[in-house]
Amino acid sequence: MSEIEPTVSWYYVNPDKSECSQYPFWNKDREQRGTSLQFYIMLIPYQGLYFCTVRYQRRGRMLHFTRSIKVSGIYPERVSKVPTILYPTEHKIFSVRTNSDERLTCRGLLPLILHNSSRKIWWTVDGNTVAELKNRRFSQKNSIVKEDFGDLTMESVLVIEDFQSEDLKREFNCSVWNEQGFLTRRAQLKEDVSLPTVELGCGLGVTLVLMLLLFVVYHVFWLELLLLYRSWFGTDERHTDDKEFDVYISYARNSEEEQFVLSTLRSVLENVLGYSVCIFDRDSLPGGTITDETLSFVARSRRLLVIVSPNYACQGSQALLELKAGIDSMALGGHLKVILVQYKPVQRQSLVRELRRARVALALVRWQGDKSKELTSRFWKRLRVELPLRRISRDEERCNKEAALMRLSSQNSTNSQTGLISNTSKNPQKVFDCAA
Repeated sequence: MSEIEPTVSWYYVNPDKSECSQYPFWNKDREQRGTSLQFYIMLIPYQGLYFCTVRYQRRGRMLHFTRSIKVSGIYPERVSKVPTILYPTEHKIFSVRTNSDERLTCRGLLPLILHNSSRKIWWTVDGNTVAELKNRRFSQKNSIVKEDFGDLTMESVLVIEDFQSEDLKREFNCSVWNEQGFLTRRAQLKEDVSLPTVELGCGLGVTLVLMLLLFVVYHVFWLELLLLYRSWFGTDERHTDDKEFDVYISYARNSEEEQFVLSTLRSVLENVLGYSVCIFDRDSLPGGTITDETLSFVARSRRLLVIVSPNYACQGSQALLELKAGIDSMALGGHLKVILVQYKPVQRQSLVRELRRARVALALVRWQGDKSKELTSRFWKRLRVELPLRRISRDEERCNKEAALMRLSSQNSTNSQTGLISNTSKNPQKVFDCAA
């Protein structure tokens, strides 16, 4: 029994400032009346920890004791207290895979009811709870996700180990309950047909490697592939037109290019590849008009082979006439194709106008000296792509190649040139006799 009137003091611990305040507080929303602390208006900042200290005197000694209470705000009773299911929604479909562990998540909002705080969330399988099911493959884990003024957002996860196709026929329901109501929702399942990731990755990797390999092969061997394609599916132009010559060669006379044309280019085209070649100085008849015969030869040829060099196409030369005739024939009828063979590099500004335009639009095959002498070089492959298709037997091709190689190896630089020119002038034979 206290010998004097006991005194009561209230304290509030501010969680934001970590300090303790003694009554009277800084506003009139909270008031101490006697030994009690009354709240007239509950606000969010008023939540926290409160202490009350009682002091009294007994047998001449001052005694005191302290008690604490945690104050939290809740939503008023006029707010709906019926529980709701937040997830899954009504149209939610769970994708599941067989032979794997699956997790079905249910999330519900369960409001606080003052006179009864009991709230539940759970899963049922075919109408039975997980505890009643007694199947180790099924387990349930509940947790509180959020607390908002007493209202709880709770989550229940149903774990299904080694999901089987038969489980798709089961009925999985999520339920929430409190004193104000009950709600349940069925989970809709759909089997997810998974792609074989390992096989798909390996297949994709093999495909990429093959594509890269094909790209490299095409980049390196595109000429060989193009020639192979022409040999299988190409058409011999001799069956589709009435031309007399396959190739008409236009070059600068009395120059180094003339030796290249007569000793190398003509020999391989006629004796190895089997083309009919027209060379004006060799095939023209004496006493004819140069202009008329030149135009006639160009018109009767399928290809015009222009040997581009610094000495070519001077104004007023016969080579320029041949070039103009070929370009006009190609532009008008399309039955003649002009091919440029660069024997030596030429600066563009030193060329005549017709040749400058031709270099922009026409194919250009470059002669690279010793590197191009072999019949398997890139020069001859590139030239064969531009020339008409010729179908000859393997024996004839082998024989022609051997004869051409023997002829090329036995030629001299200057003396053989003179002899070759005189021989070709007297003997216009174009096919080399292998038996000879």
